Amino acid sequence: MKIFCPQSELAQHLGLVGRAVAARPTHPILANILLEADAQSGTISLTGFDLDLGIYTQLAAMVEEGGRTTLPARMFSDIVTRLPNEDVTIEITQDDRITLECGKQLQYQVQGAGAEEFPRLPGLPDGLVHVLPIGELLTGIQRSLFAASTDESKQILNGVSIRAVDGGVEFVATDGHRLSYYSVDLLTGKESPARANWTVTAVLPVRSLRELEKILAAQSASEVEVTFDEKQMIFQFPNQCLTTRLLNGRYPDYHQLLPKQFTNTADIDRKQLIAALERISVLASQKNHIVKLDFASGDNQPTLTISVDAPDVGRGKESVAIQYRGSDLSAAFNVRYLLEGLKIIDATDVSFCLNGAVNPAILQPVGRQDYRYLIMPVSVRG
Repeated sequence: MKIFCPQSELAQHLGLVGRAVAARPTHPILANILLEADAQSGTISLTGFDLDLGIYTQLAAMVEEGGRTTLPARMFSDIVTRLPNEDVTIEITQDDRITLECGKQLQYQVQGAGAEEFPRLPGLPDGLVHVLPIGELLTGIQRSLFAASTDESKQILNGVSIRAVDGGVEFVATDGHRLSYYSVDLLTGKESPARANWTVTAVLPVRSLRELEKILAAQSASEVEVTFDEKQMIFQFPNQCLTTRLLNGRYPDYHQLLPKQFTNTADIDRKQLIAALERISVLASQKNHIVKLDFASGDNQPTLTISVDAPDVGRGKESVAIQYRGSDLSAAFNVRYLLEGLKIIDATDVSFCLNGAVNPAILQPVGRQDYRYLIMPVSVRG
């Protein structure tokens, strides 16, 4: 095998597939990247696969002689990344010894391994097919992924639930303390006929969605083809592919968790609320990140007072004007959770909806329910 390609493009694509290489591989071949060169099409393809997450990418190259081999992922990528931004020559012998040249003075040799043991990415010839707009899919991931659990013992909560229901798609993530819900009409009309009048739920691992988010953000295409069955999901782009296993288990019934009626509702300028919370969080970080919120109807102007009292450190208080419906109410929340939800909402004003001091509260854009952020109050002594 002998190929020529630009260093910058090769480094970029190696970085992409390298994110699917296992940090602690269960088999030595899984520490490698599959390299395939096709002289007829003038392309090389790279694949990383840890049996849960697989990433495939293709780039144009001058292929003098085609072939297949596997490369030690981290070592090869580290070398290529540090090469000058010039054309790179890669030559591979029959015993899978890789010679890498860049310019006249740089030459490296790395031992590869045969491609025979490298596992194939799974295909889904009988899977259901969706064609989704990339922009809305990316938005759905961004508005849910941050709320997923990072506690590996929670298993099913280590993923995002993506549920397709008759033309709409719901993205949901929760860690047990807060829940992020986003719904949007994602389907394009190019789906398989079997899709008509059906409901499908898939729970995708956080790690896979983080990599998918990066790929989506870099795409020039407007749509992605998604194929899936009960165990696997494949995202197919013009020259790239991401495949991921799905998480097993029953996801919480979030429609039962999201309250629909409220005794107290405050409409607040979102940026003003974020600014106040960020200032008060300096002190709240000294007291388990807890802030107290006091909603007061007032005689003339309803207000939300945000306060923190950190013993031996200091105390702070700010008041924000609000439009308010309901009786006076005090509740406490984790300020980090509040800020993360507020920063995701794309609206000038937000509604802070409550049912007392101990029941779940909802943050959502004023007048809209396409995004809802559920957050649990916390108990404070005194």
